Amino acid sequence: MAFPEKLTSVAIKVAANVYFDGAVVSRSVELPDGAKKTLGFMQRGQYEFNTRQAELMDIVSGSVEVMIPGADGPIRAVGGESFHVPADVEFAITVNEPTDYVCSFLPD
Repeated sequence: MAFPEKLTSVAIKVAANVYFDGAVVSRSVELPDGAKKTLGFMQRGQYEFNTRQAELMDIVSGSVEVMIPGADGPIRAVGGESFHVPADVEFAITVNEPTDYVCSFLPD
């Protein structure tokens, strides 16, 4: 697995980030070094998101297809795989099965 299975000594925001009537839910986490992540879960469906800063999406379990502007075609990712999303883009994601993910916000 390319990403850690456990995060230690983190600060977690209690309130959930809820999108698309609860079909996508995440929690914000801050690591001791100040890095920010969200830990989330997506139900099957098609969603569009906007980014402010670049992101690394680690798929813990599940299966997605992502359309990112400028990419040659859809990016497919399953549990154990990752993909990058550039800053300041709108991207579409199709969730093929319930998907657990970690989103890391990358420094500028």
